[in-house]
Amino acid sequence: MRFEESEQHLRHVEKDVLIPKIMREKARERCSEQVQDFTKCCKASGVLMVVKCRKENSALKECLTAHYNDPAFYEECKMEYLKEREEFRKTGIPTKKRLQKLPTSM
Repeated sequence: MRFEESEQHLRHVEKDVLIPKIMREKARERCSEQVQDFTKCCKASGVLMVVKCRKENSALKECLTAHYNDPAFYEECKMEYLKEREEFRKTGIPTKKRLQKLPTSM
């Protein structure tokens, strides 16, 4: 089955939950500089972070939103999901478990 055909069979949970989850994870990686800046600011500001970290928070939101609204980024994440789903259907093993290292000694 080709990916184009697979898209017609995406379930609601896949479109609205699973693919957006991949998008959030990848967007956080791509916005890692803004994530780090915001995290540093929050740690340094304590309770006043709401007031003191507005600039960092805005930069982070802007970066994440740019990715969330990018149709090409959505397609990239959808293709990644479809590849994972296809591999799971072949092997029955979720990606996370497949990528875990086996113990070297038994």
